[in-house]
Amino acid sequence: MITILSRLQDHAANQPQNVAYAAKVDGEWRTTSWVDFASQVRHTARVFLQLGLEPGETVGILSFNRPEWTVSCLAAMSAGGVPVGIYQTCAPNQVAYIAGHAASRILVVENLEQWHKVKQIYEELPALEHVIVMQDADVPQLEDASRLSVRGWSEVLEMDVDEASETRLEARMAALEGDQLAVLIYTSGTTGQPKGVMLTHSNLIDTARICDSLHGLGSKDSTLSYLPMAHIAEQMISIHLAIFSGYAVYYAEALEKLAANLTEVRPTIFFGVPRVWERIHASVLGKLETAPTVRRVLGKWALDVGRRAAARRLDGLRVSGLLAIQFSLAQKLVLSKVRSKLGMDRAQLCSSGAAPIRRDVLEFFASLGVVIYEVYGLSETCGPATWNYAGLTRLGTVGPVLPEVEVEIADDGEVLFRGPNVFSGYYKNPEATAEAMADGWFHTGDVGQLDAKGFLTITGRKKELIITSGGKNIAPTGIEAALKRIDLVGEAVVIGEARRFLSALLTLEEEAAARFAEERGIEGPLHDDEHLLVELQEGVDEVNAGLSRVESIRKFRVLPRSFSVEDEELTPTLKLRRQQIEANWRSEIEGMYEG
Repeated sequence: MITILSRLQDHAANQPQNVAYAAKVDGEWRTTSWVDFASQVRHTARVFLQLGLEPGETVGILSFNRPEWTVSCLAAMSAGGVPVGIYQTCAPNQVAYIAGHAASRILVVENLEQWHKVKQIYEELPALEHVIVMQDADVPQLEDASRLSVRGWSEVLEMDVDEASETRLEARMAALEGDQLAVLIYTSGTTGQPKGVMLTHSNLIDTARICDSLHGLGSKDSTLSYLPMAHIAEQMISIHLAIFSGYAVYYAEALEKLAANLTEVRPTIFFGVPRVWERIHASVLGKLETAPTVRRVLGKWALDVGRRAAARRLDGLRVSGLLAIQFSLAQKLVLSKVRSKLGMDRAQLCSSGAAPIRRDVLEFFASLGVVIYEVYGLSETCGPATWNYAGLTRLGTVGPVLPEVEVEIADDGEVLFRGPNVFSGYYKNPEATAEAMADGWFHTGDVGQLDAKGFLTITGRKKELIITSGGKNIAPTGIEAALKRIDLVGEAVVIGEARRFLSALLTLEEEAAARFAEERGIEGPLHDDEHLLVELQEGVDEVNAGLSRVESIRKFRVLPRSFSVEDEELTPTLKLRRQQIEANWRSEIEGMYEG
């Protein structure tokens, strides 16, 4: 049977010295070949066997993106076990919930910071026996946690594994079945405790195969891994699809180093959530606005030419005549230079997913010559379920359904899927499984529409629909997207459940806010400055002009800080946690409805 693991062995045999992955060590990118990568996975799998890992048992991984993350994941799968990613931003109680629910025997953690989380809650984890610390300098002394075996990653690499473990490993790998549990993905928990999504070996290999057929990826490609590996989107891009297609993965040093790493790696494949694309967009426009007059005028002209050229190309039309001449000049003078400075001069497959992205951001990047192919899916669909791709793209939609996957729109507008990418159920939760898989279709909980050519547009979440006191059902996501198009707005959350009218909580876009304050000589807190509030009211009025009366934003409050993962207002994948946001800012909300 072909699996992601057998594809890894194929690359070790057929392109042994090609780059499989790279990480920065002492300021330099150090590469690892496919043959060495495969060897690391096999050795670590044999170590897991010697540590007592039985088929079906789980290995928890608590770390930022590192080669050891991927090696641990694949080693667990090779030994017949099940890797479980845990977001590095999780608090100790969240780590306890996931590792406890999954009953992990082995837990691989990044460093001392993550170890301290485990130390606080290990007594709540009776199944836990072994902890492996990736950064050897952080291996702790275990005076008060003596029941655990703790070792560093270098010790794992140097462990003597008996010959019997090789035979056992071969037997475990040979026994793998397509419908066998391969990976557990815990949802990010926007509305309650996360659920464990069960993905099989067939789910992984079939999804990777289908995606590869759409995009034609190969050994000359590369990607930069920086989004949470506990999320299925990053796992698919940086592990399963990378191994199926045979391209190289470069591990970012940290989120704070993303911009610098992009310019160093210059990947051909880049996946970003909307916040990442929006920040790049805001940064480029901010620099353009503060550039000398000649450069600013030239830059805006080039972007306009690029926009018109991109519109024709996306419609399948040739760029010809005067526009072709202008576009060639714009490329030479501006557009190619901007792409190079962003590290996107080699980018061929750029995607956005996990949340809606503003159309103006998509059009901006298209004008630069960087087409962002919007993708849609969930953990339960092994990542992608629909995806725009070269030759079949419509901006503002999440694309057509993947080959071999079926989609239907239920009577209430809910999007339903079935196909080889759809999960086998929720771990230890048959009731939730039965509800999600009613009638043999996966019920996504998202509301959407299909156009005549089969392009899907997501219009909101069923559970996020706002029902006003007047009984009107309103989807907030479209309104929020419109509010975020206001230059000064970073995030927007529409409020109105059981209320007489809609209001909004707004956060400021940092670079735009800094420019606003500098231009007007404003010092101190900006969120309640009268000049800023007037500017924002004008933007809100423009948004309201395009909405019905019941959808209009009557009042808003500007918050003194951005939403954060630490305050539990964002998931680790930067999705809004609406209930927590409303709880954290309840007084500001009530202030808008007083009287």
